Amino acid sequence: MTRIALVTPMLPVPHDQTRGRYIHETARSLARLADVKVFFQQASYPRLPFIAPRSFIDGNVGPDHQVDGIDLETFTYPVFPVVSRAFNGHVSSLLLTPRVRRFQPDLILAYWVYPDGYAALRTARQLGVPCVVGALGSDIHVRSGINDTMTRRTIAGVDALLTVSEAMRQTAIHDFGAQADQVHTIVNGFNTSVFHPRDKVALRARLGLSPEAEQIIYVGRFVEAKGMRELLDAFAALCRHRPRARLSLVGDGVMKEELQGLIAAAGLNDRVQLPGGLPPEQVAEWICASDVLTLPSWSEGYPNVVVEGVACGVPVVATDVGGTREILHAGNGILIPPRDPAALHTALDQALSQHWDHAAIAAAMRRTWDDVAVETLAVCEQVLRSTHQRKG
Repeated sequence: MTRIALVTPMLPVPHDQTRGRYIHETARSLARLADVKVFFQQASYPRLPFIAPRSFIDGNVGPDHQVDGIDLETFTYPVFPVVSRAFNGHVSSLLLTPRVRRFQPDLILAYWVYPDGYAALRTARQLGVPCVVGALGSDIHVRSGINDTMTRRTIAGVDALLTVSEAMRQTAIHDFGAQADQVHTIVNGFNTSVFHPRDKVALRARLGLSPEAEQIIYVGRFVEAKGMRELLDAFAALCRHRPRARLSLVGDGVMKEELQGLIAAAGLNDRVQLPGGLPPEQVAEWICASDVLTLPSWSEGYPNVVVEGVACGVPVVATDVGGTREILHAGNGILIPPRDPAALHTALDQALSQHWDHAAIAAAMRRTWDDVAVETLAVCEQVLRSTHQRKG
């Protein structure tokens, strides 16, 4: 059985249950096909009031942290924002290498290109094993300065690069110089036992939602790049002519307090709910209780929440970024340009007015995490065969 060391900076944690859910699902399915150990490396920021990450809730879990269905080893490495950016991959590799060496893998599979993929690449070269890196979204689409330089260096050094959409694959090839035959598109799946159509009336009664509401839902991190301000602007405009419109913001993040202030300032406290970060089973209930799901991100790879919304039979309004157009079409959603509150308002209004074939929307979505695991393992084994042939 192939031994795979899977390196990632993102997994569900108690203070952010939605973080890295797609990596968790992939690792769990892959562990049924191969001998997989997951190395969860976390950046440790100085405990100073003016220093904190801007894109996720800061906080690390200890070595006793466990995630269902995977063999997990957790550790931290020190970082200082901006100052240590060029060295983060080197530092994390120093701590990663002895841990991976003890596992004695055939191959290292890492998610997130820099610094984590670069750390995995350095470790792989020291141990004499091949390295496959998976790119997820912003680690390709939102790169500048030293991050761009180190991302290019990582992509040039790996034995294979995985991307979650064909759009991202083309970006890796044309903008980052990746070799076309080394880049493989493996789109995300979904948990079919969790995300499927359910009784909307019963769910609304359980969740305390009005049966008459025109319910819109957002699921994800509360960060600027997810289009949160645009969403509130568009929703405020929608409320002026749709008195039954309601919005649920499921998730958490660094913008939570700001969003609460914006909601209050707009007089929307009785129309917007913030249920918090929820596990997948509860997320599915909130999606199925809604009329429309929206994701107004500035950038995406292959947004899993869009897949999950469609799998639940719920139409989606989302920005035309990354691989989103590989999921949505006229029969299951509406695509809009990013950073455009007016377009978002118009699309939400249209989606609430339009007749949708909910059963057909859900029926067309079949891909599972087991499919993702099979394709991922196939790439890993192809890399191993090529490596053995070169050495032989």
